Amino acid sequence: MRILLAAVVGANFVQVAEGQPLNLRYGQAYSSAHSIFSLPVSVAEREGLFVREGLNVQVIVPIPGGSDKMIAALHDDWVDVTHVATPFLVRAALAGSDAVAIAAEFKNPIYSLIAKPEFNGVADLKGKLVGLADEAGSISISMRKLLAIHGVQRGDFGVKVMEGTPTRWGCLRRGECDAVVLGQPQDLQAIEQGYRLLGLSNEAVPDFLYTVTAARRSWAQTHKGEVTRYVRAMAAAFGFIRDPKNRDRVIKVITETTGVRRNPSPPGRSSCFSSPSAACFPSAPRLISRDWNW
Repeated sequence: MRILLAAVVGANFVQVAEGQPLNLRYGQAYSSAHSIFSLPVSVAEREGLFVREGLNVQVIVPIPGGSDKMIAALHDDWVDVTHVATPFLVRAALAGSDAVAIAAEFKNPIYSLIAKPEFNGVADLKGKLVGLADEAGSISISMRKLLAIHGVQRGDFGVKVMEGTPTRWGCLRRGECDAVVLGQPQDLQAIEQGYRLLGLSNEAVPDFLYTVTAARRSWAQTHKGEVTRYVRAMAAAFGFIRDPKNRDRVIKVITETTGVRRNPSPPGRSSCFSSPSAACFPSAPRLISRDWNW
């Protein structure tokens, strides 16, 4: 009887997954939507991985769309789940939010400290203007540590806080910033154009969880189907990205989402999207807890 019941439940689940997709609103910051950090979700969308799991995913850019506003979007019911940098999730939890991580998205990102061509080393940035991200975020934390390793301490240089790699890249190109922090593939593009690479974030912070998908605990407890299907689709996306035979298709997604129209993977340069050994993506995300009574 138990076996028969399990079979019936399983059959009903497959039917629901195929015939009645569940709706899911996914929050994304504007800066992430136009960077490599949107890659897992973009792949899951374009390769039909969400649809295969019976999910109708709507990507929403909350207003205001800063990366530090993503947990607020959960509480304001703009979105059901959201992309968020780990430090912002921790900060929200300490302030009383019931937001929890349900899956890893991006680990060990390769952020580059890129400067004008006339700068030869990190020490040359003393007294200069550096474009950083939110001071409480992973990017600035890792970059300040990198600068400190090279003897450049807080207060030794000016800071201009800007949201998103495209904005910081624009500041450098206009000559307003002497150096900026860039994600991939814009950092590779900058190097090709003659700007100077001074250092990498993973020199200072070699292993950390950069971004996760978060949801409110209260919502996740009553939407187990959506959470489970979402994590399965993301696991498939990471597998797709890591498979060498899909490299050209992955590059195509990156160029279309970031606006970079060239192959951004010069030989010998570590790249999040061309080298699985860079360990930028989880091999397979897991639910943070199998106990649904978090």
